[in-house]
This record gives sequence, structure tokens and C-alpha cells, in this order.
Amino acid sequence: MNHFLRLLTTLFLLLLLPTASSGPTQRGGAGTSQQQQQGDNKTPSTSGVIVLNAQNFDSNLRDGKVWLVEFYAPWCSHCIRFASTYEQIAHQLHSQQKYNPPRQVNVAKVDGAAERALSSRFSVKGFPTFYLIDGWTVREYNGNRSAEQLIKFATEDYVQTEPVPFLFGPFGPMGQARSMLMQCGSKVVGVYEGLIQEKKMSPLMAMSVLCAVFMGVGLVMIVVLGFLFMPKPKSD
Repeated sequence: MNHFLRLLTTLFLLLLLPTASSGPTQRGGAGTSQQQQQGDNKTPSTSGVIVLNAQNFDSNLRDGKVWLVEFYAPWCSHCIRFASTYEQIAHQLHSQQKYNPPRQVNVAKVDGAAERALSSRFSVKGFPTFYLIDGWTVREYNGNRSAEQLIKFATEDYVQTEPVPFLFGPFGPMGQARSMLMQCGSKVVGVYEGLIQEKKMSPLMAMSVLCAVFMGVGLVMIVVLGFLFMPKPKSD
């Protein structure tokens, strides 16, 4: 019995810890290191698109500037063809910041195929998708993919686009809930694959263990909630 309780506790802690994503995120070499350094740097260079991910997204967007963010996928042919144009957009908008214009725009991109929680948070339905983020105000760009049109949208024409309603937006409760569900799902899948690959369990056994963990966690939560909301006797 004690061994089973220890197993439940260990698996529950694993579910709470972030798990490494598989597939497109495993791009090795100096390119990945360079992208991480660029994404962690809050001050944009004059010639590069800032790389954002789940770890640095919210911290970078707190700098008080406007952000033009592209959600792309490495396998998307449209994204590949537009990459050089997007670099030109970043160079132009970042270069304008040294003149201290009233509206400073940072240009960034997110690998939407790898950062599935962020994609779910923004309700991304296809690639590439562009968002203009100004504080908690988010606008989706639906015009032609050209440098001139995107720059004009980011600096002038954005007022003609209705913002995403806050309730369903990426910073509202629905967006945060979608992100949390996707993160929890990714963690469960990561633990399931770890049980099969590292612990050498069969798929049926791994599924049974996960079900037992969720049942145990559910029972604990029911007991805790029962104690918290238990009616107390009135004192005279």
C-alpha cells in the first residue's frame, strides 16, 4: 500500500513539472541556441525577428511596446516564402525605434507547431497568422501578406480592425483556460510516453497507472473540498 501511494505521489509531481515537447521543438545546433538567446533578449536588434516561446512570451510583452507577432510552422510553405519579407519588416520597424516614435513596434515570431499551448491560447487556426498586441488589446491581421501592408497595419491602420473580445482573447479567461488545457494534455502525454519508454511499461499498464493517479487525485480533492465546505455547528 505504501509503495502504491509513493507511486501516485511521484506521478502526480511529474504531471506538475513541465515536460519537453517532442517533434518540431528538437531542432539542434547553433541555430537553436541563437534563437533562444534572441528570444530571451527584450531589446530587439535592428535586423532580427525576435523569437518568442512559452517561457519568454509574457515577460517580453510587458515592456510597454506594441508587438507584431507571427505564428508560423517550419513545414508551412507560405511561412517559408514570407520569412525574408518578415525580416525586412522587423528591420524597418526596429530601426525606427531609435528615432523614438510615439508608437514603437517590436516584431516577433512563434513556432506555432511546437508552441501548441500558445497557439491554442490565441486560437490559431492556420499558418501564418499575425497578431498585433498592445497591452491586453489584440487584433488579428487579415489583409494581404506584404511588407507595406503589415507595416501600415502595425503603425496606422490597426484602428480600423476590431480587437478580439477580451473574454475570448489570449489574455482573457477563455484564452488562459485553453492554454492550461493544452499544457496539461501535453504533460499527460509526456508522462505516458515516459512510462512506456523509460519504465518499459506496456501501453495498457501505462494507461492504467495514469487512470489510477487521476482517480487518486480526484478522491483527495473530494476529501479536501468536503472538509473545507463541511457545515459547522452553530454555537450558542
